[in-house]
Amino acid sequence: MNACSCSGVRALLLTFFVGVAPASPLSAATVITHAQIIDGTGAASFTGSVRIEGDRIAAMGDIAPAAGDTIIDAKGLALAPGFIDTHSHSDRLILTRRDAMPKITQGITSVVVGQDGDSPFPLADFFAALEANPAKVNVAAYVGHNTLRDRIMGDDFRREATPAESAQMATLLTEELAAGALGLSTGLEYEPGIHSARDEVLQLAQLTADAGGRYISHVRSEDRWFEDAIDEIIEIGRSTGMPVQISHLKLAMTRLWGSAAELIERLDAARAQGIDLTADIYPYTYWQSNMMVLLPERDPTDLAAIDFFMAELAPPEGIIFSLFPSQPDIVGKTLVAVAAERDATPAVAFSELAQESIAYENTTGETGDMIIATSMLETDIERLMAWPHANICTDGGLEDRHPRGAGSFPRVLGHYTRELGVLTLAEAVHKMTGLPASHLGWLDRGTIAPGMVADLVLFDPDTIADRATTAEPFEPAVGVHTVWVSGEPVLQDGTATAAFSGRVIRRAGS
Repeated sequence: MNACSCSGVRALLLTFFVGVAPASPLSAATVITHAQIIDGTGAASFTGSVRIEGDRIAAMGDIAPAAGDTIIDAKGLALAPGFIDTHSHSDRLILTRRDAMPKITQGITSVVVGQDGDSPFPLADFFAALEANPAKVNVAAYVGHNTLRDRIMGDDFRREATPAESAQMATLLTEELAAGALGLSTGLEYEPGIHSARDEVLQLAQLTADAGGRYISHVRSEDRWFEDAIDEIIEIGRSTGMPVQISHLKLAMTRLWGSAAELIERLDAARAQGIDLTADIYPYTYWQSNMMVLLPERDPTDLAAIDFFMAELAPPEGIIFSLFPSQPDIVGKTLVAVAAERDATPAVAFSELAQESIAYENTTGETGDMIIATSMLETDIERLMAWPHANICTDGGLEDRHPRGAGSFPRVLGHYTRELGVLTLAEAVHKMTGLPASHLGWLDRGTIAPGMVADLVLFDPDTIADRATTAEPFEPAVGVHTVWVSGEPVLQDGTATAAFSGRVIRRAGS
């Protein structure tokens, strides 16, 4: 559950009204001293100490350690709340890769999975498995609309759902929300959600809102019909009254480039109308998905449609194959290079490879391809990242050939904050901690204060940086020293410990 303990609330009130930290009990604790504390609220940093007792922050400020306490000298490094990844695909491997090294080396302590309409099913079993064998990070999950459609409609999904099918999806959704799902996620550019009617999504969203849940969406189009897609999520927020979040906000088409200010104006107008509309964003000009997402008509033989997206969405020199199990030798190569090997034009090579991927999927039932494609403008990313209601995410998994999986948070702190000055350090940390916690409705994580869960990260703001690239996507970030999850160090001096203290975070009231 996410509500603060009564003792934590009393400690917080004591600190606020009296101006001193509560007295330390006699039991042993961990005290982090000489830290540059960045508390996650967006306020300027200050030098002080933090006391951890059990899984909670007991005190902060000018603290005198007690006999038997474990003392960690931060030596002036930055101490922040643990980073919260609001859009993660760690669910795909978290049960076997419980160390979650690509996440904890970024300072991430909580991942939110079940994204883009795709969630583990049933969530009760997934959560039970995590509680039996915890990971190093906390895990929360949405229930995916595409997952519900798959369960009810099976292979007959290329159409709108019938009223009876929508009712069956609603029943499953109710069960998943009762298991602790944060809310509903959609992936409306993907099968089978791309075939859904707006009313189908709105009905499920209203059920989610009635249960006290939230809505997050890979919107119906990030390029050709972007304006209509934004209309849809705004309408869901207006009709249901619940918080709605745009996943991995981007302007992914040449005609949209340079229009970040206009988009922000539109989002702010919706918020001014009382719609709780937010977004998350990752710090790269290129995305990762399957080949067919570039062809909304899903016809890999349509060379004219392929020529169009190569001119307007993703140039062939910017398309890199990150997964292709039927021909693993092309992984890491650009479409231009593969086309040259085939003595074909990029359009013809794309068409052939897409058809080969579909054949593989039909035969094996497994994913046939993934590509990384460059579609965004750097200046747009900077402006969207600076929007006060955008928090940072990775959109990455635990074994992800897109460098975002291993580098997003350090890249924001290093490249966009320290080098470019797009954000101040306090703003960047807020977008990784207090802001995402508020977007998720989490009351006991995201800031450093007495009574809050002791998810913390100690890092060097002068050296923190991403090292993952498209050529070396698994290179871990540098600059993160120690990470605590529920008061236990899971990474210490850059090395993983034996602790697996991550918890399942269920929706409050579920």
